[in-house]
Amino acid sequence: MSDAWTSPALLQVQGLVKRFGALVATDHVDLDVRPGEIHALIGPNGAGKTSLVAQLSGHLRPDAGRVRFDGTDVTALSTHERVARGLARSFQITRLFKSFSVRDNLALAVQARSGSSLRFWRPVAAERALRDAADALLQRLGLQAQADALASALSHGEQRVLEIGLALATQPRLLLLDEPMAGVGPDETQRLVGLIDELRRECGILLVEHDMDAVFRLADRITVLVNGAVIASGAPEAIRQDPQVVAAYLGEDLGAHLAQTTETAHPVHPVQTAQGAHTAPSVEGATAGHGDTRADGDRHG
Repeated sequence: MSDAWTSPALLQVQGLVKRFGALVATDHVDLDVRPGEIHALIGPNGAGKTSLVAQLSGHLRPDAGRVRFDGTDVTALSTHERVARGLARSFQITRLFKSFSVRDNLALAVQARSGSSLRFWRPVAAERALRDAADALLQRLGLQAQADALASALSHGEQRVLEIGLALATQPRLLLLDEPMAGVGPDETQRLVGLIDELRRECGILLVEHDMDAVFRLADRITVLVNGAVIASGAPEAIRQDPQVVAAYLGEDLGAHLAQTTETAHPVHPVQTAQGAHTAPSVEGATAGHGDTRADGDRHG
């Protein structure tokens, strides 16, 4: 049994509720992430995934419920206070400075972590400590060859890698990844999967993703969100074959597609449904659909 299954939870979400008028975006959600674990959050477009992640990162205040990080209630803390504690979100906290070089983007993130004012930003070449820290991140991300290129010149996949690097510069203990594979080609997806897999060695990860191949390759646990509510949570193989998940989200054409990714080291644990019952594996899974409409009003529902 891996340490991720036996360690106390680093992130605990209890009864989280968020409403936008008559729309319930988050419906009494319970969730936890353990150190060293990749916990995937999946669901159809408009399920409320991004609204939930926004509440975890501090960008959105819940109407009810609690968010605890490392045993401390952080529900009322701001985004930057959560980042300082080690709870970082890629994508929204990692806006690239596209007219800056890749190295300077990373150096800025390191400087922000140290608490230095960006008003005193100077070229990274003038700051040896910043340059060394940025170069270490470049090597880790595999972006050494692009160090002096403008961020705007990177491919979409390379920009995604850089965004993760900016989050890593904050030295997170828990990383919230919001659809890192969105719009990325097969080769760059493989690169991102490898990077995320390596990150589990140093921090817990909550991964929101529509790419089911990537999800089932990476996740230790999967939670399924539909209409703002958790309908199931468990190990990947149990989720893949859970009838309720198949009916609500995955569909029935996944069998042949995902059969090729069945080889996994993850133990099979029962699926915990929203009603508290355990469901036995019985139905093959399916591919997730993509669309443009988001009920929660965000680009990545």
